[in-house]
Amino acid sequence: MLRRILVANRGEIALRIIRACRELNIETIAVYSEADRDSLHTKWADTAVCIGPAASRKSYLNAQNILAAAITHGADAIHPGYGYLSEIPLFAEICEAHNLIFIGPSADHIELLGDKSRAKATMKAAGVPVVPGSEGAISDETELVRIAEEIGYPVMIKASSGGGGKGMRLALDRGGLIKGYNTARSEAAAAFGDDTVYLEKFIEAPRHIEIQLFGDNFGNIVHFGERECSLQRRHQKLIEESPSPVVDEALRAEMGRVAVVGAEAVNYRNAGTMEFLLDETGNYYFMEMNTRIQVEHPVTEMVYGIDLIKEQIRVASGEHLGYDQTDISPMGHAIECRINAEAVQVNSRPSPGLIRQLFVPGGCGIRWDSHVHQGYTIPPFYDSMFAKLIAWGADRDEALERMTRALDELIVEGIETSIPFHRRMLRDPHFREGQFSTNFLERWLAETELSNKE
Repeated sequence: MLRRILVANRGEIALRIIRACRELNIETIAVYSEADRDSLHTKWADTAVCIGPAASRKSYLNAQNILAAAITHGADAIHPGYGYLSEIPLFAEICEAHNLIFIGPSADHIELLGDKSRAKATMKAAGVPVVPGSEGAISDETELVRIAEEIGYPVMIKASSGGGGKGMRLALDRGGLIKGYNTARSEAAAAFGDDTVYLEKFIEAPRHIEIQLFGDNFGNIVHFGERECSLQRRHQKLIEESPSPVVDEALRAEMGRVAVVGAEAVNYRNAGTMEFLLDETGNYYFMEMNTRIQVEHPVTEMVYGIDLIKEQIRVASGEHLGYDQTDISPMGHAIECRINAEAVQVNSRPSPGLIRQLFVPGGCGIRWDSHVHQGYTIPPFYDSMFAKLIAWGADRDEALERMTRALDELIVEGIETSIPFHRRMLRDPHFREGQFSTNFLERWLAETELSNKE
């Protein structure tokens, strides 16, 4: 087992990793920017090191400073969490070059699967269903138009190195296609340093279903069922749950098997998530694979009774999984609400600031993952999510009732938050009946705003 791990991240995921390490009797090194000095993850780690000013590029994306902290303080591994350096293949390579274990997949896996057009081609070759579209990156406008007319409009232009909705444009016709192509390339270049894009058939009103995968260094790969991630705004998830209300046992087994086949095709190791679009007829299509732990991993942990962070550390230490697919079965239902420093409205923006009062709910089946405390000031430099509230129940109805009760108990004063939105959504009849898709929330917000003006 590893002896000392540097956690190369911030916020709730950093604290989450530190807690898992403490239970494994592994020492931890927290890194923090000048803006995060009072974050709880700096208090609970055995050692805390400031790695730079508030700007991410000078701190959490500063690989040199992070490596220096790891080497100076005797770390034998680095856990990157999600975001930041977690999906940078060069960082994984540099860790290995300095005899530091990178807790995640190999640099080759990160590079291959991080390129969405290459990942799609790889999965297609492995027999995983993919959305009709280009075989790889689009070379020029002539190829763009030809493929769009072959598969038919509407089509979606996507950045090869994209994420979070950046470098994505929907095209309904040829005019929109050319404009969207140029815009997506410019946006992708600015966001990812890579202007290549690929083309896919646009699937209308799909569900966003993802499969949690896990592999060890000995070729053993399993899945931990699916997560429902369709409730999104601007391609950012706000509520996730496991299992999905529209995935039955047969479809779960089929999608899980296919996801494992895809992971086996590249000999994947450690935690990974294969994301699919599920249409209204039950057909599903590979969308992308995330080579890291996901924000929404707690719902899987609650339903499958497993600590995914501990599993990451065990596998990185060279241990076998110690179980196979027949040992894995779900129990109950879990829902996660991402608590953001933002009132979720059509044109709302983040609302950082001082948390004057904080009361966290409890009770059976309730989990709170957060790095904030009363008197903490949420800085304006990072993502607006500052907590995750998770509820587990014996079935979806009980999970919904527990989450509703927990949201009613939760008090955060001093900043605008997504809590009022979550309270309304948990009581919405369409959501409670599981009748929603990836375009549901945008429409719901627009209709809610319109009704409030009337």
